[in-house]
Amino acid sequence: MARGIVLSNCTNNVSTVSAYVIVWWDDMNLIDYQDSRPIYEQIVENLKIQIYKGILQENDQMPSVRSLAMELSTNPNTVQKAYAELERQGFIYTVKGKGNFVKGNSSMMDNKKNEIIAKIIRLFKEAQDIGIPLNELVHDLKVVLVDSQNGDTEMSFDINLIRKGEGQHD
Repeated sequence: MARGIVLSNCTNNVSTVSAYVIVWWDDMNLIDYQDSRPIYEQIVENLKIQIYKGILQENDQMPSVRSLAMELSTNPNTVQKAYAELERQGFIYTVKGKGNFVKGNSSMMDNKKNEIIAKIIRLFKEAQDIGIPLNELVHDLKVVLVDSQNGDTEMSFDINLIRKGEGQHD
């Protein structure tokens, strides 16, 4: 079972440590030792995902640097670096003598959505520039997305199978 830190008022699978509520969940690790990225970047990315998903909500207090470092079996300097990066990016704020807290996530979610849309537009433009018809691209993407919604968690696909009609969902 994967472990992670979530500060919320959940009642199932909860154990209290210090003043923090730690919730265990199955779909996210804060650290993957097989990942080539530095540990602090992994912590930053996974905490950002928790904020985007609303798992960590506005004004939730983050675990102390020391307690999160102990929970993740990592150096407190690594967690401090992750928190500093999250603060620099506007995801958390520090209250002297109190700790770190989550900033509001509604504007962050809007910004992230706009960022994703801009990336998609650039990719569609690139596809158009190399001669891929947009209607064909949209069709192929729909097939992949429908498959992913039907439980196929692998977002990979074989374009030749789609073109032959396998996985056809229209």
